[in-house]
Amino acid sequence: MTPEADRPGDELRAQKRRELLMFVFLAIVIWPFIAVAVVGGFGFLVWMYQMIAGPPGPPPV
Repeated sequence: MTPEADRPGDELRAQKRRELLMFVFLAIVIWPFIAVAVVGGFGFLVWMYQMIAGPPGPPPV
C-alpha cells in the first residue's frame, strides 16, 4: 500500500493550494507594486521632459 500523502487527490489539492497562494501573492503584492512603479515612472518622465522643454502652455509672445 502507499502512504496517505501519495494519493493523487492530495497532490491535486496541494497544487491547487500553491496556485491559489501564488494568485493571492500576485494580486496583493506584485501587481499593485508594478502599477505604482509604472505610474510613478511615467510621472518622472513627464517631469524630466518638462524640465528640458519647459512647462505646457501657449508659447511666449
